[in-house]
Amino acid sequence: MARSIQPFLMFDGQAEAAMNLYVSLFSDGAVIDIVRYGDDGEGDEGSVKTASFSIAGQVVRCIDSSVHHSFGFTPAFSLFVECEDDSEIERVLEALSEDGEVLMPLDDYGFGRFAWVNDRFGVSWQVRLRADV
Repeated sequence: MARSIQPFLMFDGQAEAAMNLYVSLFSDGAVIDIVRYGDDGEGDEGSVKTASFSIAGQVVRCIDSSVHHSFGFTPAFSLFVECEDDSEIERVLEALSEDGEVLMPLDDYGFGRFAWVNDRFGVSWQVRLRADV
C-alpha cells in the first residue's frame, strides 16, 4: 500500500526560487530538505536535484530537471488553496500573480470569492476564500 501521494513539480532551474516563494506565503510553510547536484555533471552544479517543502500541511516535492523537456506546467493540474480571510486571499494572489498570468480574476463566481492564476514559474493555483467565512 502506498504511504503517501504528493504533488511533484519539475522546474527547469527555478525550483529553489519557487519553493522559497511558496513557503513564504503560508505561516506553516517550511523547506523540509534539499539535495543539490554536485560537480559530477549529472545536473547543473548547485541546482535542486530533489527537494521537499510543506505548505498548509501539504508536502510537495520538486526538482530542477537535468533533462530539458519541450513541455511545462498546465492549468489542467493546479494547487487549490482556501484562504481564511480577505486580506490573506489578496496577499496570496498578489504574490502568485506577480509576473504570472491571471486566468480568472478575483471575483464572486457564485461559489465564493475565487481566482485562478499561473505564477511566474508556470504553476497553476486556484485560490478561494473559505466558504464559511
